[in-house]
Amino acid sequence: MISRPAVTVTVLLGFTLSFVYAVGASVGSATDYSQHFGALSKLSVAVAEAMPPEQYAFRPDPGSMSFGEVMSHIATTNYQFCAGLKDVSPPAMPTPSNKDGIVKRLSSSFEYCSAVIQNLTDEQIGKTHNSPDGRMPGREVLLAMYVHVAHHRGQAEVYLRDKGITPPSYQF
Repeated sequence: MISRPAVTVTVLLGFTLSFVYAVGASVGSATDYSQHFGALSKLSVAVAEAMPPEQYAFRPDPGSMSFGEVMSHIATTNYQFCAGLKDVSPPAMPTPSNKDGIVKRLSSSFEYCSAVIQNLTDEQIGKTHNSPDGRMPGREVLLAMYVHVAHHRGQAEVYLRDKGITPPSYQF
């Protein structure tokens, strides 16, 4: 039997992928990507802020990441994706272990990426870059990052629900 959280994550991921690929078919400039990234950023940080500090170590299963680890993972890969778009190494920084530090790092990762994305040229969007998912054109790096964030944010929303917390609403 498949657990309720697994079904929820699967459904959320399906909707997210459909949305992201529909958006990806219609966008192409840095301005378009930047606009959608702003909404992705706001909701992701709001989800991180919704979990009480004492629940950041919560993991629904011993084999899963804790809530704090999920949020840290999003931040780490944001830096990796966006540094790849700049053709540089990601900034080196320690991984915080408490809510305030994790939320700050997550917010900073979105700020870092926002600055990168809004300054991308059409040439950079079409050029091949390194990413956590391998080498791919900039537009694919952006889509992979958006899917990655949405996937793990959906996972974190299920963690919130497991704790009786209603996740923040999506605002575009």
